[in-house]
Amino acid sequence: MYARFNATELVKILAPEAKVPIQHYLRQPHRLVKAIANPQLMTQQSDNLYQLKMRPINFMEIYHFQPTVQLKVKSDTNGTVFLSSENCHIEGIDYINRRFSLKLKGILYPKSIDNKTLLHGQADLEVGVDVPAPLMLTPKPLVEMTGNSLLKSILGRIKQRLVTQLLEDYQEWAATEVNPQEITQSRLSTDFGF
Repeated sequence: MYARFNATELVKILAPEAKVPIQHYLRQPHRLVKAIANPQLMTQQSDNLYQLKMRPINFMEIYHFQPTVQLKVKSDTNGTVFLSSENCHIEGIDYINRRFSLKLKGILYPKSIDNKTLLHGQADLEVGVDVPAPLMLTPKPLVEMTGNSLLKSILGRIKQRLVTQLLEDYQEWAATEVNPQEITQSRLSTDFGF
């Protein structure tokens, strides 16, 4: 029996005011990855490719495994961040690893409304797996409900880290950065030496 699980998580976050707009911060996608992932479980493989070990997963108290996902993260000049899975490997159960697929797509973008900046985002997670023999007798709706619930909880944890860690990191970063407009204005001196 093949089962497909899906979950979607939406986020809308009011960005705190800072000297440097959050768009500048979001142009550095590595900061987003560090905000949503445990640093001990993440390694950067190239400029925009990261390997992320997820927390070990317990499925229906029968199977225990740990997915490792390669994430591609990039941003554009407007501060829109795009996230997608490139590859996935399952540690713990070789049977599942050979019969498992994971697709993750996400977007986070700033939107200014009434002099305030909101971050809008969406993450879609899909997992497909050939259900192991011991679960074949379990009704497919129960397996799917459990799988969908598991994916929703994973995205919920990522959202929680995004809401807290990302905003905290942004505020720390903005406090140490210099706004490019301030540099330009400070170079235009009105002191002509008189």
